[in-house]
Amino acid sequence: MQIGYMRISKGEQTTALQEDALAKAAVERTYRDVMSGAKDDRPQFQAMLDFARPGDTIVVWRLDRLGRSLKHLIETVMGLQARGINFRSLTEHVDTSTPGGKFTFHLFGALAEMERDVIRQRTKAGLEAARARGRIGGRPALRLDARKLQRARELYEKQEMSVAEIMALTGFASRYSFYKYVVHAGSDALKARHEEKKTEGRENESRGKR
Repeated sequence: MQIGYMRISKGEQTTALQEDALAKAAVERTYRDVMSGAKDDRPQFQAMLDFARPGDTIVVWRLDRLGRSLKHLIETVMGLQARGINFRSLTEHVDTSTPGGKFTFHLFGALAEMERDVIRQRTKAGLEAARARGRIGGRPALRLDARKLQRARELYEKQEMSVAEIMALTGFASRYSFYKYVVHAGSDALKARHEEKKTEGRENESRGKR
């Protein structure tokens, strides 16, 4: 059975081009989604996959109607092939029921995997080069005068100014850094002082009993 699939974005007006192309291809059943191809929840797309059986052929007007990206397109077509379902794109003349069409998609898959390997190798090489120069990944260390940092903590503890005002006054450019080095660090320091006082109290109490 020839099964047609159409997709248009919400901004597009009509599926006329796709309907005409699929009609010429003599499809027997069609499914249509009106939404972006980037979305995962395409109900008619999923209904089509559920309906298709081994020996069927899914037909689209153009490759980008089926997949959100090259990676998703390859994964979808490979998944269809694993179930014994063929795929045909009319504009690009791709037909996985033929040896040439199968080879094309295996080649696409190999190229996509090679691209992922190259990206991983470049990332690894970049990290190794950075480590060799004494740098490591992650956020750069905060460069702020110790007196201004202490001033920011004191102002925050007083609760008389807003976070934005304290940041502007003490030179913080990042709210993330402010919360990391002032808010949370200040809370940790208060807890540490509290625990230290409790320990001293227990020690003094122990000495008094002696």
